[in-house]
Amino acid sequence: MIAPEQVWLAVEPVDMRMGIDGLSLRIQQLLGCSPCDGTAYAFCNRQGNRLKLVVWDGTGVWLCVRRLHQGRFTWPRPGSTSCTLSATEWQWLTTGIDWRRLLAKAPSDWRV
Repeated sequence: MIAPEQVWLAVEPVDMRMGIDGLSLRIQQLLGCSPCDGTAYAFCNRQGNRLKLVVWDGTGVWLCVRRLHQGRFTWPRPGSTSCTLSATEWQWLTTGIDWRRLLAKAPSDWRV
């Protein structure tokens, strides 16, 4: 199982027919990074129910695909090019849970 330490999310949706070469080119052009730098890069489709992960493991490139049968992945809103996730946030995202809730603070007026 691939468990990246850090994942960069490409915010803009992509065509899920793209393979390793097309997604690697997007990493270079949009993010200005090398797809072989050891970081994992994730892409989502327009509907938000499929994602692809591109990661270099030192000897080759992995292309992983995940599809939700119900619901959508919590994806950042367009406005920036990318967003970085920790390993824990990535685990939450891939299970379909809102990873932004990990950092949510309780409202100041909340009482028990």
